[in-house]
Amino acid sequence: MSEKLKIWVDADACPVVIKEILFRAAERTQIETILVANKLLRVPPSPWLRAMQVPGGFDVADDEIVKQIEPGDLVITADIPLAAQVIAKGGHALNPRGEFYSASNIQERLAMRNFMEELRGSGVDISGPSTFSQSDRQSFAAELDRFLTRLSKTPSSQSRP
Repeated sequence: MSEKLKIWVDADACPVVIKEILFRAAERTQIETILVANKLLRVPPSPWLRAMQVPGGFDVADDEIVKQIEPGDLVITADIPLAAQVIAKGGHALNPRGEFYSASNIQERLAMRNFMEELRGSGVDISGPSTFSQSDRQSFAAELDRFLTRLSKTPSSQSRP
């Protein structure tokens, strides 16, 4: 029996409103959704939702996601290095602000992230990302819906060989 694709969530820093959108989507589409974090998470009771707690430590949750994903899985993350690893394994990566990372844009995102990290490391005061907005939430919900709609129109893409 082939497995269906899964949605993995880098849940430590994922906004609550995004988790709520994912909970509803999991119920609606009946796609298993796994939240991975190094802290205890609560998810609504559902056969489609699961929380996975990993030990604390740098990139432990990311490493677990990369170890577990299969080609075609969707990973929700704002972590650009994690997104790069997901894409390299044939997965899809969507950030909580509604932007899909892709093979064509991930190297640019990694280079910019590394540049900004170097600036911060040299003492340059760089502001972080803007606060999470209603527009970000709507962009995420729309992109997730488009992805899941495309998936439902091609049922064979939901199953793995």
